[in-house]
Amino acid sequence: MTQHPDPRRIGTDPDVLEEFYREHVRAVQRFVARRVADPEHAADLTADVFLAAIDGAPTFEPSRGAPVAWLFGIARNVVADDLRRRARERRAVGRLAGRRPLQADALARARERIDAERESRRLYAALAHLPESQRAILELVALDGLSLVDAAAALGVKPVTARVRLHRARHTLHTHLAGAQPAVAAALPPTVAAAVSVPEEVLP
Repeated sequence: MTQHPDPRRIGTDPDVLEEFYREHVRAVQRFVARRVADPEHAADLTADVFLAAIDGAPTFEPSRGAPVAWLFGIARNVVADDLRRRARERRAVGRLAGRRPLQADALARARERIDAERESRRLYAALAHLPESQRAILELVALDGLSLVDAAAALGVKPVTARVRLHRARHTLHTHLAGAQPAVAAALPPTVAAAVSVPEEVLP
């Protein structure tokens, strides 16, 4: 049986931190790429997520869910805080001027991740009309691929609460899209159809 690194030790044991980073960095990179279109900014946010995880390592509770669910919960906060900060500042030129450029190969890989997640970002934008609690659970399940239990852990709610929110979110989104013009509905990416569907196992 594979022994996974204990997140509670990443702030005190460099070897555990390296193993934890290697195990989860691609998942975090994809998480950020689904929400951020600029590769250098996505790289900055990925680093910020792991720094926040180091600071919050003592808060991890194995009984509440998988490490990736805990990490995605941190990532949601980091990305949300960044969006709020950027909305206040709007000093894009200054931020670009002071940013350390990525190496060419790292930038190319980041751009590939950004391109690969373009469709997911379209769905992410389509969810903007949903209430925050519903949008959060639908993002984690439909976009980030978490199980309902792990998504609940990432949000700090009970699985039954997450199940109800997910069902309501899909119902609301389905109702919203059903009223769209045919041409608009036809242009929606396949992931939207997957997100709107309501599998029997998630119904309350």
